[in-house]
Amino acid sequence: MMDSLNVARYFIVKAYEDGIEAEMTNMKVQKLLYYTQCLHLALYDEPLFDEEIQAWRYGPVCPPAYKFYSEFEANQLPIPSQEFLLQIPDEKKKLLEEIWEYFGGYHAYRLSGMTHLEFPWQKARKGLLPQASSTQPILLKDMKALGYQKLDVIERDNPAYEPVMCEVLKDTSTSQSSTRIGKGEVRDWLKSLLD
Repeated sequence: MMDSLNVARYFIVKAYEDGIEAEMTNMKVQKLLYYTQCLHLALYDEPLFDEEIQAWRYGPVCPPAYKFYSEFEANQLPIPSQEFLLQIPDEKKKLLEEIWEYFGGYHAYRLSGMTHLEFPWQKARKGLLPQASSTQPILLKDMKALGYQKLDVIERDNPAYEPVMCEVLKDTSTSQSSTRIGKGEVRDWLKSLLD
């Protein structure tokens, strides 16, 4: 299991590498941690890091990471020493890179707005006024369900998705096979084509 601060540091380094370091604030880091945890839960059926994510007023927050960067408020976060990269396994770096490619270009306020429209944050804040403080945890099962939804959207946004689906439909309509397709087989097959 990873430390949420190392995940945060990874995204900060990526922002500097991509020349968008001015946009890398504590708010953006919090939303990236949230989406990372959601996607990791959906892909691996376990959290990437142990730290809880809570339903704060401005969206999901990982309190230890928030506290670590709180002195910067809404200002740009400094680039960390890159020694922490040695602690991140290669397969996790690959996942973090993919998450950065999909979510990294979004501004912190856009990410926050997205989280406000999604059910895990809303469910954890049920009954609270919009400006009310909260430390209510967002349930792992809810983040996992959102992770599945996000994976579907990411898959559909892949440039290869439409041509592959057209080919699948063409093959299906011309096929004479009587073999029934089992549950999940099409998704697994499509995923193998898109990888």
